[in-house]
Amino acid sequence: MPYPDHWEADVVLTDGGTAHIRPIRADDAGLLREFYARLSPESIYYRFFSPRPRLTDGEVEHFTNVDYDHRVALIATIGTAMVAVVRYDRIHSADEAENGRSGTAEVAFLVEDAHQGRGLASVLLEHIAAAARERGIARFIADVLPENRRMSKVFREAGYKAEQRFEDGVLMLTLDLEPTETSREVMAAREHRAESRSIGRLLSPRSVAVIGASRTAHTVGQTVLRNLLTGGFAGPVFPVHPTATAVASVRAYPAIGDVPGDVDLAVVAVPADGVNDVVAQCAAKGVRGLVVLSSGFGEAGAEGRERQDELVRLARAGGMRVVGPNCLGIANNATGLNATLAPTLPRRGSVGFFSQSGALGIAILRWAAERDLGLSTFVSAGNRADVSGNDLMQYWEEDPDTSVVLLYLESIGNPRKFTRLARRISRSKPIVAVKSGRTTQGVPLGHAAQALSLPDHAVSALFAQAGVVRVDSLGELFDVAQILAYQPPPKGDRVAIVGNSDSIGLLVQDAATVEGLDPLPPVDLGPGAGPEEFGAALERTLADDAADAVIVVFAPAVTESMTSGVAAAIAGKAEGASKPVVATYLGERGLLHGTVPSYPAPEDAVRALAYAVRYAGWRRRPRGRVPDLPGVDRPRARALVEEMLGQGEPTAEQTAALLACYGIVLVEQGYGIATKITTSEDPSFGAIVSFGLDDVTAELLDDRAYRLAPLTDVEAGEIVRAVRTAPLLLGHHGAEPVDTGALEDLVLRASRLADDLPEVARLDLEPVLAAPDGAVVRGARLRLAGPPGRHAEEARRLRPS
Repeated sequence: MPYPDHWEADVVLTDGGTAHIRPIRADDAGLLREFYARLSPESIYYRFFSPRPRLTDGEVEHFTNVDYDHRVALIATIGTAMVAVVRYDRIHSADEAENGRSGTAEVAFLVEDAHQGRGLASVLLEHIAAAARERGIARFIADVLPENRRMSKVFREAGYKAEQRFEDGVLMLTLDLEPTETSREVMAAREHRAESRSIGRLLSPRSVAVIGASRTAHTVGQTVLRNLLTGGFAGPVFPVHPTATAVASVRAYPAIGDVPGDVDLAVVAVPADGVNDVVAQCAAKGVRGLVVLSSGFGEAGAEGRERQDELVRLARAGGMRVVGPNCLGIANNATGLNATLAPTLPRRGSVGFFSQSGALGIAILRWAAERDLGLSTFVSAGNRADVSGNDLMQYWEEDPDTSVVLLYLESIGNPRKFTRLARRISRSKPIVAVKSGRTTQGVPLGHAAQALSLPDHAVSALFAQAGVVRVDSLGELFDVAQILAYQPPPKGDRVAIVGNSDSIGLLVQDAATVEGLDPLPPVDLGPGAGPEEFGAALERTLADDAADAVIVVFAPAVTESMTSGVAAAIAGKAEGASKPVVATYLGERGLLHGTVPSYPAPEDAVRALAYAVRYAGWRRRPRGRVPDLPGVDRPRARALVEEMLGQGEPTAEQTAALLACYGIVLVEQGYGIATKITTSEDPSFGAIVSFGLDDVTAELLDDRAYRLAPLTDVEAGEIVRAVRTAPLLLGHHGAEPVDTGALEDLVLRASRLADDLPEVARLDLEPVLAAPDGAVVRGARLRLAGPPGRHAEEARRLRPS
């Protein structure tokens, strides 16, 4: 077999550091000898069951020369050093041989003592298992000494179906390599912890160095240094300047290697062509994370793109994560860290903000401060070469200081992972996102992400399925955040309206109806109402079980004495209430007494509240479950797909046989309303299911609903009812409703097929005839493509830059 370069991967370890995994090569003999020389006698004994002070030349040659099929070894490197190795050797047993290839292999690990406990063995097991499955190996066996509890724990906790027995003083383990729900959950949990810690290392450093600190006013290096010094950061800040002995009255050092003690975070502000030399020096120093403010990378063309790729490669190889390049920086209000180019930050609060745009960063922070919106942490990722919004979501999920997540996205590097994370996180913390490029789905220069192929309304549907509150503008992003961060979630869509203007009350009522809310008749307190009247009315309204939320309107009063105290009365009654209160107060934008959101126009208040109502409704809805479907034969389907790959267009008979594996039967006749179910393997999101009526009007209007596979039973019901023409299926104008349960069953079966078989590039069930007594499939078209597009999901890895 040729060298399998697609097995190479950068990974995050349990402590937040990084390592590189790759197949071993024949020229790794020197690395192997150096690695072995650093091992303790105990580690060697656990691996070989006997003392072995050194490897013979023959053993070194045997271990480094593999065929990437029957014999495979993967190594983990940090910097230039090899720190761990895992290998499998296929076992040729007559009872298991099939076409001369056994499905069983023996596996063994060896991790350098200094790096044990960092999760290297666990992540190497994921990658060697994925490689083994690719080579047709279905199970691993391993012999482990009983006292080697750490290694037996790695096997036991991997989540695979396992068996063990004790024989001749050795624990003999057998692992079935077919991924299970448990193994996927274990992998996701480990990924979550590791990526969360890697971001925690960036946002909570004990010391910071500014490389490129300048004595010239208003330069990038001087600006970020002064912001760090004046922001309240308690740890030491080290300016790095090639010639100066001091910068901003702080002792400077000529190079990062000259700084005394440890450096957790390095902020890099040197010209682009010098950044990678700095990164190599930071790796040698043991720096734990980088913020690269410098421009001149991916956004500058092909040469800059190569420089950016090398930056990420060097950083990850050295155990570091990178924010940037071409970014504004990072901030943590809990520690006083202001490693940004913004002179001041909004007050401390519970909102975490991720922005890809460095250019918009200062404006975003200013707008947040003007609204009095408190931030916990802020990250501007710039070109997003490494650290992404997905990484920050993993961190914010566990961060006790963050209750709301705001995202300004210009691209999504891994949409499949984004939606997977969002589905989980949105259940406990709201995620509000604005994404640019609605009409083009384009990607800015410098971003290592492909353009999305789905129409924008499909992307919005997938975001909504995951619980993400997608808004249209930065203004709406802040509008919604004010409610979610400072008010309780609404328990329904019934909205009470209290104000001192009958005409504005009617405007609110109309706007609420347009937004799909259920407005109650406005309560008009009259133009002379003051604090006492507003307070009493709001108290009555909050106690009224007929209302789920309250919008308060206070128009400009005739005299200052009438205005004084109304804001305090509104905030006082809203404090501790179980219902959200929002206001249009004198046209002001921000927070009344730091808690009650106020908007310049009534329509803004209503729109923001409607987003909050829809999100709260999503959280209340049952999650549903991916049901067990009778009549599904996944092994047979897998065999059929592998047989058909490379044979050209599948025949009608082959298509029917594959569908039958999922309980979908083609019929020649049938009557009813024509619908269409389609699945596709999207290069960004993975398996997608769409549904709509099968007619010219629906096609012209692109009236189709989209969901991510696999669908739950609840989501199957939603997708059938989500199209605008759904009333035609549900008994429009007195017609008999179709059997929606039969339609939902077909959607679920198609969804399961798409999720199980990523080689199915597209499947069209058309027409699907829905009638009151059932639903039948009259025709089907199938297109295959290989290799599978989701192999990267089988093991944890950082995306290529």
